[in-house]
Amino acid sequence: MYIKKNYSVKDMLLWTRQDTAVLTLIALVPVIVFEVFDQKWLHLPWLPIALIGTAVAFIISFQNNATYDRLWEARKIWGGVVNSSRAWGIMVNDFVGNQFASEPATDEELGAIRRQLIMRHIAWMTALRHAMRQPRPWENAMDNQTNKEWGDAIAVREKSQSIEEELEPYLSAEEHAYVCPKTNKAAQIISLQSKQLRRLRERALIDDFRHMEMENVLADLVALQGKSERIKNFPYPRQYATLNWFFLWIFVLLLPFGVMFEFDRIGSALVERYPHVGAHFVWLSVPFSVLVMWVFHTMERIGRVSENPFEGTPNDVPITTISRGIEIDLREMLDEDPATIPPPIEPQHNTQT
Repeated sequence: MYIKKNYSVKDMLLWTRQDTAVLTLIALVPVIVFEVFDQKWLHLPWLPIALIGTAVAFIISFQNNATYDRLWEARKIWGGVVNSSRAWGIMVNDFVGNQFASEPATDEELGAIRRQLIMRHIAWMTALRHAMRQPRPWENAMDNQTNKEWGDAIAVREKSQSIEEELEPYLSAEEHAYVCPKTNKAAQIISLQSKQLRRLRERALIDDFRHMEMENVLADLVALQGKSERIKNFPYPRQYATLNWFFLWIFVLLLPFGVMFEFDRIGSALVERYPHVGAHFVWLSVPFSVLVMWVFHTMERIGRVSENPFEGTPNDVPITTISRGIEIDLREMLDEDPATIPPPIEPQHNTQT
């Protein structure tokens, strides 16, 4: 989803509060053993830890670049849905008519045909966004408690309403009964659109050129649907995600031992001039260790929650909001009563769904 404003410090701290508590414990235990129980042997040299940290920084950067590319590609795909949908609305309004018909249709019939083509297209978007929200085995962002809290706060529409309920206003009873049992409902709705275009051509309510142009738009929509399904159904490679996680935690578990050792050396140098400060200086390694671990862990977590751009987290592509915006545009093209057109979806907690 798209965040209208930057995360505040409060939001970020709330989002990572459980991680921060765990990292604080990891940083605190070695210092307690080292200082309280006088186990002065318990430390590691800084150089190998720094080398591991450099490697972890590279792999996290690779992960974040790759997952951002998936997110941005998904956004471009749905930008294409916006463009093709508006083109479809324009063609339906301007191409369907009596210019070539030997038996002209009435204005009421033409209006009904145009409305049916538009409403069926909105049904296609509805089916597609519901398909994109369906969980996959590798989508596990909501297993994290704070991610689930954000998901509950923004209330993703597809998780509370069934696709059958949402399709009902846009399809006839016959079409609804035909589409709902199908596995890929969006593809079946495009097929219904194509069949109606063929019937309109047979009645000469559109000519060959216009029929071809409108079929080309349907082909574009099928291509965009396939691209969206490709991102949904092909996860970020697990070997990279798993190894990233392992390497990060190796670094996190080793880091406090190296930072503690460096702070103990600084304290030993200060003890003559500042005895009280120098004697306890090693305890300052705890907040510094937590800060470094928090930066690495949070960057890795940002990459993980960006892997699947349709899962329903606050950072995903706002396909529900995009679909509603398209619906408003298309229904306004039909000159519908504004009171019958649904309003835009308001952001929740500065987040579009």
